[in-house]
Amino acid sequence: MQHTLLNNGLQMPMAGFGVFKVTDKDECRQSVLQAIRAGYRLIDTAAVYGNEDAVGEAVCEAISEGLCTREELFITSKLWVQDMANYAAAEAGIKASLEKSGLEYFDLYLLHQAMGDYFSAWRAMEDAYEAGSLKAIGVSNFYAHVLTNFCETVRIKPAVNQIELHPYHAQSDALKTMQHYNVQPEAWAPLGGGRHQPFDNEMLADIATAHNKSIAQVVLRWNIQRGVTVIPKSVHEERIQSNFDLWDFELSDEQMAQISELDLGYVGETIKHFEPDFVRGCLSVKIHD
Repeated sequence: MQHTLLNNGLQMPMAGFGVFKVTDKDECRQSVLQAIRAGYRLIDTAAVYGNEDAVGEAVCEAISEGLCTREELFITSKLWVQDMANYAAAEAGIKASLEKSGLEYFDLYLLHQAMGDYFSAWRAMEDAYEAGSLKAIGVSNFYAHVLTNFCETVRIKPAVNQIELHPYHAQSDALKTMQHYNVQPEAWAPLGGGRHQPFDNEMLADIATAHNKSIAQVVLRWNIQRGVTVIPKSVHEERIQSNFDLWDFELSDEQMAQISELDLGYVGETIKHFEPDFVRGCLSVKIHD
């Protein structure tokens, strides 16, 4: 397992396990346990996913079984848009996430999107970070110009920016901005998010065959070699294990360049956080009363 050093000195795994859309509580708990048994130590959830409790239960079960210690795990959650109305709402949202998970602290906590009064929400997160209930704080879905303004304004710079990153949406300029501010990039939908077909790509298949690896492993390794943390999701034990077996091969410079040529930019991307309809939809989603 490889790690990256965050800008606050915390070590973060380069590969983790995501639970987006794993809404069945028992399935989520079992999947997280399988991931921890496979070697994952970074688990990524969010308030809006509705499964912080299942993740917390899996963490407690893994520790009680002796699979790991709490200190070896890196648990991430995110503050949803409804809790970014002001400082007090964010403070309550952080507390609600911790209480639902049953954990004393999160290793990383993110603003889920740049919506609402996210500057006030960030101040609440800064205070929770300094109090120790959040070991690192960061952002998610912050486009380069938003991140630049944010980093030039806030007291504590974000440690991580979790955005969509895969060969069809490489976001090279966004990575340069994050590098400038020493913000660690983390990829959601690192396998294409179901909107692309990397598993049917002949070039990727040839590279996978050359390394005796799967196409998924090649795509994940491509991001890791760009310095990007990946958090693939699966509820199938074989894929959970396979998506973690990334450490015994390395893509050549030529192969990295070939894969990067798949980049389509925003063409074909369905999630654009700056579109009015998308923003209105996010603002309407309520996760608690």
